[in-house]
Amino acid sequence: MAKYAQFDAADYLDDEETIAAYLTAALEDPNPDVFLTAVRDIARAKGMTQLAKDAGLGRESLYKALTPGAKPRYDTMFKLLRALGIKLSATPVHP
Repeated sequence: MAKYAQFDAADYLDDEETIAAYLTAALEDPNPDVFLTAVRDIARAKGMTQLAKDAGLGRESLYKALTPGAKPRYDTMFKLLRALGIKLSATPVHP
């Protein structure tokens, strides 16, 4: 019987273009947990401890903010995305 490794998106988030595409796809889903999960995957790929330091957040606070079902504050997400080197932008739905 063949054994398969469990898929972990964080294993593939190793360059800025891939991270941007992954996060863009997550933003297209209406479920906010998909976005939180994507940011958590990116954070794990970058290293949670260093990211918490760079964002000025406690490590525990970071884990709590990125738990599915969490309702992180805007300023928390802004700090986190900035520390990840991610800039969000808006485009019209109907160009």
